[in-house]
Amino acid sequence: MRVLIAGGGVAGTVAAMALQLAGHEPVVFEGHASGGADAGAFLVVMHNGMNALRAIDADSPVIEASFASTGMEVVGPDGTTLGAHEFDRELDGPRTLTRAALYRALQQEAERRGVEIVHGKRLVSATDGVTATFQDGTTESGDVLVGADGLHSVVRTLIDPRAEPPRFTGLTVVYGYTRAEGLPAAPGIYRMFRGSRAAFGYTTAPDGATFWFARVPDSERSRAEIAAVTPEGWREFAHTAFADDPLPCAAIVAATGDDVHGGHSYDLPTTRVWSTSSMVLAGDAAHAASPAAGQGASMALEDAVVLGQCLRDLPDAPAAFAAYDRLRRARVEKLVAASAGNDVGAERGWAYRHHLDWSARITA
Repeated sequence: MRVLIAGGGVAGTVAAMALQLAGHEPVVFEGHASGGADAGAFLVVMHNGMNALRAIDADSPVIEASFASTGMEVVGPDGTTLGAHEFDRELDGPRTLTRAALYRALQQEAERRGVEIVHGKRLVSATDGVTATFQDGTTESGDVLVGADGLHSVVRTLIDPRAEPPRFTGLTVVYGYTRAEGLPAAPGIYRMFRGSRAAFGYTTAPDGATFWFARVPDSERSRAEIAAVTPEGWREFAHTAFADDPLPCAAIVAATGDDVHGGHSYDLPTTRVWSTSSMVLAGDAAHAASPAAGQGASMALEDAVVLGQCLRDLPDAPAAFAAYDRLRRARVEKLVAASAGNDVGAERGWAYRHHLDWSARITA
């Protein structure tokens, strides 16, 4: 089958590689000219995400573009260590890298394998045919359309015009990077703070850079308002959230220059309909989680591999999509619920210890 994939992010690019291995002809259409949205953020690919990449032999480029973490510490508002957790050394991961670096690594690997990726093609509509129409007026035809077009997915509303929109979590997340000297180092770990008003976490990269994030309770603003916030505005917003706490958070934020980015956090607890006879959703388009569990990218990677297996082993697209829904829905909805409740400890084992075997056969 010729498979059109809307979205060149994590889910779309890896789905393309999996579908190519499955014997299909994938083509990725990415709306952005040079990558994807949210490129200023960083993320963690957890053990299960790395396992999904390894299933299709695509883990090496991500390992090369990232650095490892061995555990995490949790610190209370008064500076007391509340707990520590060492990541399972038997499993690969977690790996930290910027979203832009992850996109580059995956897209370059896909192109190396001969997958076509077309930039500057933003999907605006499609027919069950499948004929896809893009913002520039061009069209493309295929047998199947994969909606890997993110939180504000066009394909989701094509599949179900009554689909619930993303839900604002009540949090704004700010990401920053600094090479300032004199900051408390956290090499190989994530140090997480529960401040009196907000949550903060940081880690130190092998080259000495500090990667930090702040999750701050906030009221929802329009996308235009969020887009208009300057780096100085995001820095001030994050600094204010920790100014009254005896923690290093405010100092780390103050030591950051203009390499700071922010935006609202949304989730998608459930999507009633994941597919039609010729269209299917993957990644955030189907199930977006808040960042508390750090599993958004990893669950998207799992989706991509399982979708490839289903379209490899079952006789037609409707049967493949039904199996994919059956295999993925309960797991991802459980993760979204755990992340919404900040239930990171409870989700850790079952989420991380998930193994995908590309050679395993999928049955209806």
